[in-house]
Amino acid sequence: MLLSLSACDVPNFGFPDGITNQTPRILNIWKGSFIAAAVVGIFVWGLIGFAVVAYRKRTDVLPRQIRYNLPVEILYTIVPVVIVAGLFYYTARDEIQINKLSKNPAMSVNVIGFRWNWQFRYLNSGTDGKPPIEVTGQPGQPATLVLPEGRSIRFIETSPDVIHSWWVPEFLFKRDVVPGRINQFEVTINKTGTFIGRCAELCGVDHDQMNFYVKVVPGAEFDSYMSKLENSPATPATTVAAAAATTTGSGT
Repeated sequence: MLLSLSACDVPNFGFPDGITNQTPRILNIWKGSFIAAAVVGIFVWGLIGFAVVAYRKRTDVLPRQIRYNLPVEILYTIVPVVIVAGLFYYTARDEIQINKLSKNPAMSVNVIGFRWNWQFRYLNSGTDGKPPIEVTGQPGQPATLVLPEGRSIRFIETSPDVIHSWWVPEFLFKRDVVPGRINQFEVTINKTGTFIGRCAELCGVDHDQMNFYVKVVPGAEFDSYMSKLENSPATPATTVAAAAATTTGSGT
């Protein structure tokens, strides 16, 4: 609390700086939780060190045995309850906001995780009877998902086989991709650049190959990119089944 209230810039404690509209909220709860844990840890280590020094064995005389200390027991019961209640409140509050979905996001992307790669389907494309634009990763060739800066994007996750987890470290967020279940989340990306993404759930023999890239570009550049894809000659889309068939080994 002292660090957060002071003028000092609190470090991220291992987290990236973040690139979405959810960054301040996620970083605040992470920093607060880390500081709370550090304060409790230092206090407990201090008590252990004090006990080791002050009550070390000096003679063979058995020290006076104390059954209980009511004020101390009340203290170490109430303090953890207060800490857990505080962490629960802020976690629940922020989780509600992070999971909130708008009625009309600027665009939607279907994220399909399969053994052992990714397919991204732009659900707002495919007008005039054309199929939606898809980007499918190949063995040794991760898929690149191009996204616009400054627009709300809903990610709709599905899987045809086992549990995967869609994770872009700079999003400070990951969400499991579960067979038979549709998981969703929504963010607005506020920084351009290319960022690596990974599968964060052990899903089989080639789990370590399930990388992908998220390339964030200005809105005008994204519109030009999508227009070029939609107006280009149609090419056979690589389906999930076809891509999966080219992989070797079997999953768990």
